[in-house]
Amino acid sequence: MDRDVAVDRLEAIVDRVENSRMPVPVREVWAFGDVALGLDPISRLDVYVTKDVLMRGDPDTAHEFEAEYGIKGVGTTVRADWARGHPDRVRASDNGYAAPERCLAAELLGETDDPIHLEVCNASFDDNVTQRLKGALAREAYDEVLDPRGVCLWVDGQRDDEALDRLRAASFAMPTLEAALGMLGVDDEHAAEIAEVLAAERTEQEGSSVRGDMI
Repeated sequence: MDRDVAVDRLEAIVDRVENSRMPVPVREVWAFGDVALGLDPISRLDVYVTKDVLMRGDPDTAHEFEAEYGIKGVGTTVRADWARGHPDRVRASDNGYAAPERCLAAELLGETDDPIHLEVCNASFDDNVTQRLKGALAREAYDEVLDPRGVCLWVDGQRDDEALDRLRAASFAMPTLEAALGMLGVDDEHAAEIAEVLAAERTEQEGSSVRGDMI
């Protein structure tokens, strides 16, 4: 993906979050990985979204939606009014419940085979980077590490057009992944191993993908 195309996609995502009803409340939008590093072309566009958990359910809509579409949890895991307005974008997890991360992917990415990865979590990007890193080091599950080199594009209703311009101009100075992990307290040996695992994983990824996370 050309850099300009990637940043255009990011800008379209921010526009949609800012101006459209989302399946769940969104608090942050970040770009990380290749696009933050200034690469051109970009092998994969990585986007991070922080969402809120719905606090009030709508059991009537949940029953109606399950009866008509066979998907549970509408009005509990995703907004009922959004689902009623966009039934074609409602996506379920393997257990048949409406999945916020998959619904957000349908809303923000649409039907695409472009190399875009969407991370969705209830925690902020910085907090999730730290938590995922701790867990990955404890379990030696290095493929779970979240690349800490990110750029915040939208937070609590405020967009950062300057950040988008700087992404387009490739003007952010980012360290290597090993150095970034070192700043988070990872020793050189583990940082190099993590970087190697993540690089190998990226070469195997194709098309669009989405991951949901909960902290």
